[in-house]
Order: sequence, then C-alpha cells, then structure tokens
Amino acid sequence: MINNTLSIFKLLLLVTILAAPVQQVFAQNNAGDSSSAVKVVYHADYADPRRFSAMLTSINNMVTFYQNELIDYDVRIVFVAHGIRFLTEDKLEKTPFSSDAALDERRSNLQGRLSALNTVQGVKLELCDITRSGIGLPEDKLYKGVELVPSGVVRIADLQSRGYAYIKIE
Repeated sequence: MINNTLSIFKLLLLVTILAAPVQQVFAQNNAGDSSSAVKVVYHADYADPRRFSAMLTSINNMVTFYQNELIDYDVRIVFVAHGIRFLTEDKLEKTPFSSDAALDERRSNLQGRLSALNTVQGVKLELCDITRSGIGLPEDKLYKGVELVPSGVVRIADLQSRGYAYIKIE
C-alpha cells in the first residue's frame, strides 16, 4: 500500500512539474497585455477557394481554442495578389485575378465565414495596396473590415520581425 501511495505521489509530482511550463505560457498569454498575446499572421496569395476555405477553418479552430482557454490573441490575414479575390464581390474582370466558376459558387459562404472571423472573433484583414491599386479596384469595393497596407509582403516581414508566427495553408 505504501509503495502504491509513493508511486502515485511521484506520478502526481511529475505531472505537476511537466505542466508548470504550459501553465506559465497560458498565464503569460492571458495577462491582458496585448504584447503578451499570441500573434499569428496568415498569408493568402492564392486563387483556390478550397484552399481559402481550409484556411478559414484553420483560423476558426485556432481562435476558438484561444477563446476557450482565455488566451489573448492577435490573428491577422494578409492578402496579396490572387488573395484579393476573397475580399470583394467584384468579379475583377480583365485582371489577372478574375473570378471563376469555383469562386462564384462559394463566394457567399466564404464571405460570410470571413466576415464572422473579422467581426465576431477579431481577426484582422489586411490587403496589399499595391495589389488593389495595380488593378484599379476602388477601396469602396472591398468588404467591410478590410484595412489597406502599403505592401503585403513588407507587412508580413514586419509582423514576423515583431514575433508573429507565419502560417500559409498549402
């Protein structure tokens, strides 16, 4: 009986020691200070609506986890090149980013999911202004909540230098 009690005690002690670093990370990320928030940047520069849908699912799963664990987060999507297709109802005809049947079929669903991530879960949407201005798309044609950044790739590099984890869905 004493050996079993000692074994259980040792196991509990080991679990406590191993769990301490995880608890410290959660405590640091939950301190309410935005500098201690988990920081992630997603890079969207592709045309495939299935790939974009997979990215939205990944982001939703991530922020839901953080919310459930009461972890502060700053998650952003930086859109470059073909990624602009997911930020407007405009078909972008006569541009390299013109809409196709696959996007037209899924546009409403993707827009609703993206909007919910932005308005409900606080995911920031940032679009490369070089891409937008290069095709002459007026700013008022963008979905609500989209912020322009001078250069998408410069923005991504800047965020990475400030500790943002970089994710690109393949």
